[in-house]
Amino acid sequence: MAGPVQPPAGTSSDAIAVYSLGSSKVESDRLLRQTDELSADSAALLDRVGLRPGQTAMDLGCGPRGILGLLAARVSPGGRVVGVDANPAHAAMAAEFAARQGLPGVEIVTADARHTGLPSGSFDLVHARTLLINVPDPMRVVAEMVRLARPGGWVAAMEPDSDYAVCYPPNPAFARICEILPVVFNRNGADWGVGRRVPELFRRAGLVDVGVEARVQFYPPGNPRRTILADLLRSMRPFVLEMGLASGAELEKLDAAARAYLEDPCTVAVDGLFYLVWGRKPSGTETRGFG
Repeated sequence: MAGPVQPPAGTSSDAIAVYSLGSSKVESDRLLRQTDELSADSAALLDRVGLRPGQTAMDLGCGPRGILGLLAARVSPGGRVVGVDANPAHAAMAAEFAARQGLPGVEIVTADARHTGLPSGSFDLVHARTLLINVPDPMRVVAEMVRLARPGGWVAAMEPDSDYAVCYPPNPAFARICEILPVVFNRNGADWGVGRRVPELFRRAGLVDVGVEARVQFYPPGNPRRTILADLLRSMRPFVLEMGLASGAELEKLDAAARAYLEDPCTVAVDGLFYLVWGRKPSGTETRGFG
C-alpha cells in the first residue's frame, strides 16, 4: 500500500480548474459523504462486470475516497487497486483513508483523468463515478479509460442526468435551485445531463457488450442524499456569485427554504437519474465498433 504518487510527466496544470464543482472544503466534505450514500449503487455496477480476486482495478477521479474500499474488497486477495485524482489534496486524503482502513494492494496516483500517463492495457476494470459530468469533452476521459483497460477488460461509469429533477408539491426555492445549477455547472463546457450520453460515448470509444441501467435519485426524509441539490449549490456558491446568477442573500434564503421544504415528509423530490453503464474492451481478434 502506497501514498499518493506524484503526477506523471506532462500532467495538465488545468486538470483541477476544469472540474465543475471546484475544490473547496465544502466540496471535499460532500464527496466524503457521497462514498457511503452511493455505496449500494456502486456495488450494483460492480456486480455487472464480475470483478474477481487477484484482478486489477482503477478508480479514476476517486476524490478523497471514491469506491476504493469496494474495489479492494472485490479484488482481494492478491489484487491491486489504483485510485487516480488530479487534486493533490484529495489524493492525499484517499491515501490516508486506504492506510487507515488497511486496504490491501491500494495505490494512489495524482494525475489528470484525461491523460494519466499510466501504462496502456493495465487494468481488468477502469471505473469512474460522477466524473464525466464534471469535465468538458468527456469523450477524452472515456478514451483514456479504454486505453487503460486490458483487452477483454471492462470500463464502467456511474453518471447523473440531472435534467429530470422534479418536486411535489411545487416549491419556488427548489425550482430556483434547479434553474441556477445547470447554468453554473455547465460554465466550463461540462454537461449537466451527461448520464444519458454515456452508452453512446462507450460505443464510440470502441467498447462492446455495452450495458446500461437507469436508477431514479429519490431519497426519503432522513436520508443525507435528500438535500443533494442544495448541497451542490453550497459547493458552487463562489461560482454562482462570480457569475452574478444570485446574490449571497438570495443563496442563503434558497438554502434555508429548500432544506425546510425537504424536511417535510409530504414532499416528493426526485433529483434526477443515475446511469450505470459498462462495456468491454475487445480482444485483439474482435472487430471494434468505432463511431
